[in-house]
Amino acid sequence: MSWFQMITTLFVEAMMVGASNAQLSATFYAKTCPNVSTIVSNVLQQAQQNDIWIFPKLVRLHFHDCFVHGCDASLLLNGTDSEKTATPNLSTDGYAVIDDIKTALEKACPRVVSCADILALAAQISVSLGGGPRWKVPLGRRDSRTAHREETGTIPTGHESSLANIATLFRSMGFDSTDLVALSGVHTFGRARCAAFMDRLYNFNNVSGKTDPTLNATYANALKQLCPKGGDVTSLIDLDEQTSLTFDNNYFLNLQNRRGLLQTDQELFSTNGAETVAIVNRFARSQSQFFSRFAKAMIKMGNINPLIGTNGEIRLDCKKIN
Repeated sequence: MSWFQMITTLFVEAMMVGASNAQLSATFYAKTCPNVSTIVSNVLQQAQQNDIWIFPKLVRLHFHDCFVHGCDASLLLNGTDSEKTATPNLSTDGYAVIDDIKTALEKACPRVVSCADILALAAQISVSLGGGPRWKVPLGRRDSRTAHREETGTIPTGHESSLANIATLFRSMGFDSTDLVALSGVHTFGRARCAAFMDRLYNFNNVSGKTDPTLNATYANALKQLCPKGGDVTSLIDLDEQTSLTFDNNYFLNLQNRRGLLQTDQELFSTNGAETVAIVNRFARSQSQFFSRFAKAMIKMGNINPLIGTNGEIRLDCKKIN
């Protein structure tokens, strides 16, 4: 699928956000599964005992699901056409915990809670448990019966995209610059593979041996020790070298200090004349403003083209259709 086709597809999907938003509700399961949030939270807290990185992993799953044909849990499906095995999703993780949540919910509320809603709730609760904001998640999504592997090229990547391309993509989905910066702030916790930023260290702008000049020199040298040329590109590096397990606004302070790990993150601050610079500065000054705008942007993202009413299904197993 060409870039133009991707943007056109996403524009059409974004036009459906307003209509779907009116039909999703934070109280959707009030009668059918009133303890849904508590059940999800309990599973996540247990999972975090076994994997300290599970919270950012689950938030990432929600992002990658919503950016491909909307928030319909198509990412979770196995099979030859699975989105999981497409290049942008090869480093995603946390699927087993989604299955654990589904198992717990099926015991408490059989055939009620969709996998798409599980992803949305898991993302919100993960952010909250990680120290970030709380928000009421609009619920009522249903699950896709098909994967959309051919559309995974719309998923933003930190090493293959430019700020201009990502800004265009976000605008096509109904997001403004503040939404873009706020959602990028999810990189305040979690890790990235060396492959995601190796070009910044050794081949910036396809110039062999060149290092990205917007990267703090001391930080660049430290990264070269962690990700040596010719080394293991799957090694994982903290996105925020100071508070990588905590959801806070330190990400924006890092950008101000030219210590953004991914190129598209640093470009939010280092691109001359970009309106994103002032937004980065605002969020660096005020964590509360960042939290507020992040929550609003997450709700907006969660409303992208959900299946509602009688569309789709409520999967009994998130990995396969009924």
